[in-house]
Amino acid sequence: MADSTLLSKTPSGSYAPPNPRLRHFRRYWQLYVMMLLPLCHFLLFKYAPLIGNVLAFRRYRPAMGPYGTEWVGLAYFERFMQDPAFWRAFNNTLILSFGNILINFPIPIIFALLLYEIRSKRFRKFVQTVSYMPRFISTVVVIAILGELLSPSSGLLNRLLGALFGMEPIYFINEPQYFRPLYILTETWQFTGWTAIIYLAAITGVNRELFEAADIDGATRFQKVVYVTIPSIMSTIMVMLILNVGSLLSLGFEKVLLMYTPSNAMVSDIIDTLVYRTGLTNQNYSYATAIGLFSGVIGVILVSATNWFSKKMSGESIY
Repeated sequence: MADSTLLSKTPSGSYAPPNPRLRHFRRYWQLYVMMLLPLCHFLLFKYAPLIGNVLAFRRYRPAMGPYGTEWVGLAYFERFMQDPAFWRAFNNTLILSFGNILINFPIPIIFALLLYEIRSKRFRKFVQTVSYMPRFISTVVVIAILGELLSPSSGLLNRLLGALFGMEPIYFINEPQYFRPLYILTETWQFTGWTAIIYLAAITGVNRELFEAADIDGATRFQKVVYVTIPSIMSTIMVMLILNVGSLLSLGFEKVLLMYTPSNAMVSDIIDTLVYRTGLTNQNYSYATAIGLFSGVIGVILVSATNWFSKKMSGESIY
């Protein structure tokens, strides 16, 4: 017999079955209570700051209100559309982001596939641990290590080049042509192992019967990877691709700022550093907000377009 506390009383006086949603909530109310803290976090630190985007349409003056003093419409958007510094930063951001995705998106997938093929569990765990440890190293420390290795006076690389080929010392971090390769390579070193964990978990969840059927058909290890493993984890790959494209205009601001020098400014100045310099250094908050809002809107469009393309081509999407 159903619990009368879960039944609702009808106008005629009889008891009716409870609402399914109410029954679900009463059954799992502890989980909903646990959701309150992360929900408050997102509301306070992710959604509440969106109110500040109104500064993109209002002129800000110090000590005269946090949301500007007068409505200026799209004046700041028209201003940065005609600003060569913005288009240079926009171009640098796109080149660096596309280069980063082109190289660092497939590498964790390949690494996870190779790692899964290692038969020794002890050696596999050792490689996995060593590979994801750089993720826990501070970006400041990573750039400091990079600076020491590439130092023109005492750097290990310059010493090797001088000893082996008699080359003059090169100030790699200061040279514009080396900025993008160095940024991408440090991203590879720092995040390959960490990102590979996601793909490795997806590979582990693949149905073992598929591999057994491939063995019966005489498939080689490479063929099993191509025709079984990769199609089985395609949903994970597409979700990761959507997330990567969504952050196309949001590069690692701290790393770029730490690698930034006046000599490489023509290639290292990206949208985030332009917003930082315009808003905090020059205190032009309304102009910086307009640039940041434009970058965010482009990010939403890219996520939506990639999500639609993924759903169209593979049937997989995040919404």
